[in-house]
Amino acid sequence: MADSSLRFPPDFLTLMRQALPDEAEFARFNAICFQPLRRSLRINTLKISVADFLAQTAHYGWRLTPIPWCAEGFWIEREDESLPLGSVAEHLSGLFYIQEASSMLPVSALFAGCPEPTQVMDMAAAPGSKTTQIAAKMNNQGLIVANEYSASRVKVLHANISRCGVSNCALTHFDARVFGAALPQQFDAILLDAPCSGEGVMRKDQDALKNWSLESTHEIAATQRDLIASAFHALKPGGTLIYSTCTLNQIENQQVVAWLLAEYPDAVSIEPLDDLFTGAEKAVTPEGFLHVFPQLFDSEGFFVARLRKTAEVAALPAPTYKLGKLPFFPATRKLQAEVYAAAKQVGLAWPDNLALWERDKELWLFPREAEPLLNKVRFSRIGLRLAETFAKGYRWQHEAVVALASGSADNCYGLTEAEAEEWFRGRDIHPENTPPLDEMVVTLHQQPLGLAKRVNSRIKNSYPRELVRDGRLFR
Repeated sequence: MADSSLRFPPDFLTLMRQALPDEAEFARFNAICFQPLRRSLRINTLKISVADFLAQTAHYGWRLTPIPWCAEGFWIEREDESLPLGSVAEHLSGLFYIQEASSMLPVSALFAGCPEPTQVMDMAAAPGSKTTQIAAKMNNQGLIVANEYSASRVKVLHANISRCGVSNCALTHFDARVFGAALPQQFDAILLDAPCSGEGVMRKDQDALKNWSLESTHEIAATQRDLIASAFHALKPGGTLIYSTCTLNQIENQQVVAWLLAEYPDAVSIEPLDDLFTGAEKAVTPEGFLHVFPQLFDSEGFFVARLRKTAEVAALPAPTYKLGKLPFFPATRKLQAEVYAAAKQVGLAWPDNLALWERDKELWLFPREAEPLLNKVRFSRIGLRLAETFAKGYRWQHEAVVALASGSADNCYGLTEAEAEEWFRGRDIHPENTPPLDEMVVTLHQQPLGLAKRVNSRIKNSYPRELVRDGRLFR
């Protein structure tokens, strides 16, 4: 067995021995930390059912083992690992998300405690694994406010929610400590997957503890206390707050929750997670939290607490920032009718929970649940960018096509896998038989890949340049 003292900081080992006083259990923990992490994925039910996905991918010969706490999640084993999992057709078309099994726990806990939330906040959302999981649970209804503080990660967040066909999301880019004051008592449920020291990801990242120190752990915990207080103020009375981290020490986990309980003893209660799934009792703490050490389920380490806000608390001072004038305007009824009719001709339609807004020559679909918040907080992006207007009509946007098009509509044109591979490489398609349509939604296995036009005998590629892929694809 590898010697953990050669890899782990002494103070970290002390904390782990306190958390795992049983020598046999500590030995199991130490051993598994040096083993590779098994891969896992979550099926995106916004685009395909679990049964249909399993049938569609059966020919790959993947060995898929169900994850106990997520009905859409599976551990995956493949005979041939030479093709990256992110380069298979089903991933490129948004049918699944590569997500570590433990990170599926917080959203499962959220919806077990708040089964039909209308407004949800994901306070630290990038890269989007939990945001897209929430959207699938909500079936694209209601509103998700997905916040990301890191500017470089907002683009990744948007790319993932677009690939997965999410339409009920509004993005913000703030230090999440502002939301308690800016949006008091606004949300039915809040997920705070807090920035942390990342001890739980050491099996995936050999350098996870490279800069670890006890001092930095306490500094991180101070930020986490600020964030959980902000989340608590932004939560409606009766609402559900999930606090989670991918770290293992109690300083950033149990002690942060204990601090919130001490601050608001008459307004917050713990909802135990011992019955969240079969086997949860192996990870449950005396308080009712889930403290998942890697050896328990052969996964990353994770911590999840589910809290209930039981009463109102005194409001924080109102923020002093200025929003500026909103550059969007609700579309007139006349324009709504014109755009809807034009969109229908190319196979696009949207549900009533999305409203048409315009800005200059741009047309957007906003979740209606976001409209009351437009004068309260500045959003980086709201809903879907539907189209740009120009002299001859509308230029439909890729993110709207993959979210709104039906893969079985009359104007769909099914590509072969070889043709779809060319599509993702940004190349025009030269089909054996020229399609009869001038404008069509190109599909693979009835999943929309984008909107294309026929130019003579070829299909002109409109796949966004920033998404074009190189290297091996599909096979």
